[in-house]
Formats: sequence, structure tokens, C-alpha cells
Amino acid sequence: SKIAVYDEFGSNLRKLIDYFCQLAVSPEFYSQLEASDKEFAKTGYLEKIKWLKDENDDLYDPGYADLLRVSFTSEFNRGKMGDLVSLLTGRNFETREFEAEIQENTFKRLEKSLLKFTNELNFKKFIMIIRSTGFMDSRLINSRATINFAYVVYLKLRDLDISQSEIESFVRKWFVMSILTGRYSSSPESTFDADIKNISTDYQKHLKFVEDTELSEAFWSVALVSELEKSNPTSPYLSTFFASQVKENDRGFLSTNITIRDMVEERGDMHHIFPKAYIKKTFNNKRDYNQIANLVYAQSEINSSIKDTPPLEYFAVVLEQCNGGPVKYGGITDLKTLKINMEQNCIPESIFNMSVDHYHQFLKERRTLMAKKIKSYYNNL
Repeated sequence: SKIAVYDEFGSNLRKLIDYFCQLAVSPEFYSQLEASDKEFAKTGYLEKIKWLKDENDDLYDPGYADLLRVSFTSEFNRGKMGDLVSLLTGRNFETREFEAEIQENTFKRLEKSLLKFTNELNFKKFIMIIRSTGFMDSRLINSRATINFAYVVYLKLRDLDISQSEIESFVRKWFVMSILTGRYSSSPESTFDADIKNISTDYQKHLKFVEDTELSEAFWSVALVSELEKSNPTSPYLSTFFASQVKENDRGFLSTNITIRDMVEERGDMHHIFPKAYIKKTFNNKRDYNQIANLVYAQSEINSSIKDTPPLEYFAVVLEQCNGGPVKYGGITDLKTLKINMEQNCIPESIFNMSVDHYHQFLKERRTLMAKKIKSYYNNL
């Protein structure tokens, strides 16, 4: 490591990164660290990260490379880690010569940015912003680069003295936009580099440009609907749909009180609207029965009571419940609540008359409703 070889100062910076990452995952490591590395404790760095010993949030547990990348990018307005290596050895990018002053200045700036990253207030406020988007569980975030750059944006806007409310709004939008567009899924370093330069110059102008080019009406009505035609339960588009439900405090499928948030927090399961066993009698291809537009968060007891019953039949029972009949599926007993629940879960009303013969029509209708919900969610971030 270029950091560790820069005398004792560099060695302690390296330890700061390593220890922060270890404490983020294992807070109980603190007592061992405090006893075993007294020299590090004397630097004052340990005091600045001791807050992690009481922290159990695992939404964002950065690794060594994450911490270094975010700190470097936010401080130096550069996204390519090769540039950090050059700067740490004192390279002057204009003269292409190596200067001790540049090396010394780089280490000082890196220390400053590492302390901003590991600052308790900064870190917790950033996590609060991410949670406020509805992405409240690490399982919903399948792109480390996306959350890394969202923290870069947060730290950069703090440096630019932007108001807290403006920072929160911008970070929310940028984070969700990045997920929807897969912005950092390929060549993340080059994209980091271009984005941080543009955001540092005019962050609002850059977001508008990205929205105009990447989130046009064609994206919402065609591309997003097409992306929902997949069978991958870890799809970022399905995750965004669930995040929208969390943010809007929607109820689980056919639930009266249990919310999507409740089920995500309790590591609940996704279930099939057209039951898997029912679909497999006709379509025995995983791509068919595991379509993400056939998935909802539902209480396990509701799912187990439905078993392999066709929607045509179990929704008929739910309608009877709304007319005073015995309660069998969930707890909804009035038509207004049922319609609200269906709207929250993007269930088309045509499902009342649907059998397996209408399965693909159902998927088509639900994808459109899901895309509209995601669009509304994004616009209201």
C-alpha cells in the first residue's frame, strides 16, 4: 500500500481505514483494539471512530477500497484510483515530475477526507438519507458503487456549503436515479470521474442533464416496463418498486395492518400472486413462474392459506369477505380497503376474472402499473 509506506503517519492512516471497516462489521472488536494497539490510540484516530462500538446498523458497511475511493473522489474531484497512487508518490500531472510537496499535501488532504468519511454525524446523516428513500435494508441495494458515489455526493455538497435540505433532496434523487439507470454498473471509475467533476461545477445542472437524457418519457413507458419483464428476484427495478412501497408506507398484499416496511425489517419473504405451484401446471419454465411482476411482499400466513389457489378463486373469497362472508385470506373486510391495497401493490382489477390463461396479460398490466408507481415515487423524492 502506498499509504502505509509513508512513515508512521501513513501507517496510521492505513490503520484508520482498516479499523473503521472492521468496527463497522464487528463493533465488539473495539475492546480488543483499544487494548492491543495503544500507539494507534495515541494518534487520536481511535477516539474519532469509537462511536462504531455502539453501532449495529448494517445498511452500509464499507470495505477498505470503498472508504478510500469515496474519500479520494470527494476530496480530489477525481474518480480514478490510479490518480491517487500517482499523487501519493508526489506526481505533478502538469510537469509529469515528482515533488515531495505534492506528496505531503496529498497525505494531508487524504487524512482530512478520511476523517470526514468516518465522522459520526456525516455517516449517520448519510445513512438516514438513504433510508428515507425506502432502501432501508442492504438486501435492496445490490450495487456497492451506487451507494459509494451517493456518499461522495453527500460529502462534496457538504464541502460546497449547500443547505442540508437541498443535500438530502439531491442525494436521494441521485442515488435512486443511479439504481434505475445502472449508472455505475460498467466502467464505474470513468463515470465517477466525470460525475464528480460535473457535480462540483454545477450539481443541479448535471442532474437535470442526466434526467433529460436517461430518464425521458421513453424510459418510464418503454424501457422500465421492459426491465420489469425479467425473472430475477434481485432485480434493481423490483428493489426500487419495493423501496417505493416502503417510502409510501404501503400495506403488504392483502394485509390490513402489516406494512412492507415491517416485512422488510423482519426479513420477510416475497410471494407469488399467481401461486408457483398453480403456474407450473401450465408453464414449467422458471422464467415464467418467477416473473418479477408476479412477486409481492405478503405475510407468510396469507401465502400459506392461498397455497396453489388461482387468483380467480381466492379473490372471489376476498370479495365475499368484503360482503360479510367468513375471513379466510388476510383481514380485509371492506371493498374500499381492498381497492386501496390492490392499488398500493399494483394489482390490476382484471385479476378478479383471471385464470392461468390470462397470466401473461396480468403480467403485462402489472408491469405498467409498477412502472407508473416507480415514476411517481422518483418524482416525489
